[in-house]
Amino acid sequence: QVQLVESGGGLVQAGGSLRLSCAASGRTFSSYAMGWFRQAPGKERELVAAVMRSGGNTYYADSVKGRFAISRDNAKNTVSLQMNSLKPEDTGVYYCAADWRYPPSSRSDYWGRGTQVTVSS
Repeated sequence: QVQLVESGGGLVQAGGSLRLSCAASGRTFSSYAMGWFRQAPGKERELVAAVMRSGGNTYYADSVKGRFAISRDNAKNTVSLQMNSLKPEDTGVYYCAADWRYPPSSRSDYWGRGTQVTVSS
């Protein structure tokens, strides 16, 4: 089992940057694929970025390609999401998820509580 805690959200102007972090408990972090999801008000939760267990393969939603970068540090049990050139449509609650399967999905096994990202125009 793994517990996930997100941090790094906040309010930023359009064009700015934020870095989200997700800290995982447990000794099996490297066994899980990791993903970042976001949920905007009135919308379904969507996968934004994902990284395989070793960090060697990544996935990005088309809407964030070239602007977001996911990375993980298996020695520190963390996964991060660097978000650049932020747009108002990036606003939402961002969740970290862990799954045996890649990429993680809305049915993934483990979730953090989320961190709010608000991008003002």
